[in-house]
Amino acid sequence: MPLPKRRAGRIEDHAYLGNMRTGALVDRDGSVAWMGLPRFDSKTHFTSILGTEDHGLWRIGPVGPDGAAPAADRRRYLEDTLILESVWTTEAGTVKVIDFMPTTGDAAQLVRIVQGVSGRVAMRSVLRARTGYGRTTPQLVFGGRRVSASLDEGRLWLDADVHLGARGDDLHSEFAVSEGEQVAFTLSWQPDQTPPALPAPAALLRQSADFWTTWASRCTHTGARRDEVIRSLIVLKALTYEPTGAMVAAPSVSLPEEIGGTRNWSYVYCWLRDSAFAAEVLAEFGYRQEVQDWIGWLTTVIGDDFDNLQIMYGVGGERDLAEEELDWLPGHAGSRPVRIGNGAAGQLQLDVFGEVVCALYKAQQRYPDLAPAVAPLITGLVQCVETLWREPDEGIWEIRGPRRHFVHSKIMAWAALDRAVRFTEAGHMDGPLEHWRALRDEIHRDVCEKGYHPQRNTFTQYYGSTELDAALLHALNSGFLPADDKRVIGTIEAVQRDLSIKGGYLLRYRTSDDGPGVDGLTGHEGTFLIGMGWQIVALRSIGRLVEAEILTDALLHASNDVGLLSEEWDPHAEQQLGNFPQAFSHIAALLALAVTPTAAEPDSAGVAVR
Repeated sequence: MPLPKRRAGRIEDHAYLGNMRTGALVDRDGSVAWMGLPRFDSKTHFTSILGTEDHGLWRIGPVGPDGAAPAADRRRYLEDTLILESVWTTEAGTVKVIDFMPTTGDAAQLVRIVQGVSGRVAMRSVLRARTGYGRTTPQLVFGGRRVSASLDEGRLWLDADVHLGARGDDLHSEFAVSEGEQVAFTLSWQPDQTPPALPAPAALLRQSADFWTTWASRCTHTGARRDEVIRSLIVLKALTYEPTGAMVAAPSVSLPEEIGGTRNWSYVYCWLRDSAFAAEVLAEFGYRQEVQDWIGWLTTVIGDDFDNLQIMYGVGGERDLAEEELDWLPGHAGSRPVRIGNGAAGQLQLDVFGEVVCALYKAQQRYPDLAPAVAPLITGLVQCVETLWREPDEGIWEIRGPRRHFVHSKIMAWAALDRAVRFTEAGHMDGPLEHWRALRDEIHRDVCEKGYHPQRNTFTQYYGSTELDAALLHALNSGFLPADDKRVIGTIEAVQRDLSIKGGYLLRYRTSDDGPGVDGLTGHEGTFLIGMGWQIVALRSIGRLVEAEILTDALLHASNDVGLLSEEWDPHAEQQLGNFPQAFSHIAALLALAVTPTAAEPDSAGVAVR
């Protein structure tokens, strides 16, 4: 049976719910358009964001005129929480829906509470579960106000305060709420056929609100724009897989970097790079436990086997992340193929070693007693750099073309040696200090001789190239050269000239109209928001503070109405692109909003993204 007509939502039309195990995306019209249980990388049960209503959703909202599904008039997160409030004002009255995922360790749940504000509003709940990324219709089993559905993995249970009925393969409920009335729905996942305990939505709401507000209160930020800081920190926390300490890059898959394009990738995994800098920025804002959990996860997944280190893992430490295309899904706004898994897991990305070492070094600076846990990781990672630094690699952007000697990768190899030298000099570990110093100097000379273009006064994307790359800003923020060195200033200005477009947003590099470019891919993409963060840090380092503040405003402008950032931004269409919400875009915002780093602390500035 067809659902009421609804418009195709844009990426920024969604809000995010999470419980540190998985996440859900909720559209403005009250539709849960993406969710899998129990983990971030589980097969989804609601997948309409990558297709149509037929691929699964759960909408709760007013019954609109002419069968339409109206968008909420306004929405927000309740104070310092991840609890979403959506409000509709209709001719019959006003109603709100409170959506959240409880943060308890019990059954994974999504709770939706309808509250009457004024008048009497007719409401409709339509739950269309389609398991296996929208491919399979589960069989429904009714039991009064409780309905269950079998999945490939476990079982879903829906409890409601109102009658639940079937229309075809959908669960429908039509009801009305008056001022002061409340109707709750709770969707729970169980690993077996055992039904969950009857939910207590009001108690779960109080518990979740207490959890998030208590967590947010630990933030040490005392500067301006606290609300934006807290929102980005909460996103990072919600992208953490609490059982292991892993942090996913984003909770979504295959949201396009170009509408109608093919640059669609899955980000529901833990990149060493992404998680390292998520941990680093959390440390900067006072969140020690999250840093400790990440170090514990890193120690577990690597063990003593540094030679077989991957650049990404599943949230439980899984290594097999085979990439495949889901040909039954038409993609968001017709952007195909839809991919799950990620073939980049087997790439060599030399920069990762440096970024993780820098994050570990910074963590120990912030929390000195972490040295015993950090030292063996730094030693093992630096030994990998000794072996690999002369090799070409796929680099920070995970190119699908030939390996190259990327300048960013080489500078981050230098950074790994530099931090290992500092760490050893400070007496925190033993190591071949003179050898590491000599190797650090050798890499530095190699980069300056082969990666710098003297006529243009800029470092280049890779050895022998004349092209530029926004990642050069991140590399130079590592302290490779003093901020006032003419090569640093020249590179910052060259990147701005060549890669900046409307509003000061940066392309990561130039794509090609004539077939595959340096990344081996066709098509174009938006501006990577992490580039704006690097640009802000770089401009501050050379004293251009007013310009940095203007770009900070531009970065925050790319947020949606509830303060969330996707991977990319199209400043011409004023539209978000890429996976959502993106951890590193929120890290960029936090870098822009943090206390300005000083030249004496260059390593507090660095973050990276593919």
